[in-house]
Amino acid sequence: MKPFQLSEPATAELTAAIRWYERQRAGLGGELFDAISQTIDLIRTHPDIGAPCTTRRPSRQLLVTAFPYNVVYRIRDDDIYVVAVAHTSRRPNYWQHRI
Repeated sequence: MKPFQLSEPATAELTAAIRWYERQRAGLGGELFDAISQTIDLIRTHPDIGAPCTTRRPSRQLLVTAFPYNVVYRIRDDDIYVVAVAHTSRRPNYWQHRI
């Protein structure tokens, strides 16, 4: 299993999303965190699983189960670099400048 690194913007997006879901219903933020953790573990085990993105550097994205989020990532020599935790219907491709 390849190690991973969460970018600062991806960390901020994840934190904001967890807080939002937790305000909707107690425990829902934790469910989102678990779903994203499972998605990242799947990516770490099978790095090529995500759909390729058309960006200046090769990157991929994988939909999070049960939540409208994609984990956008780059496969690097030593790790998986998570570029964004992006909502699927808000500001499409806003994260592309991070690649």
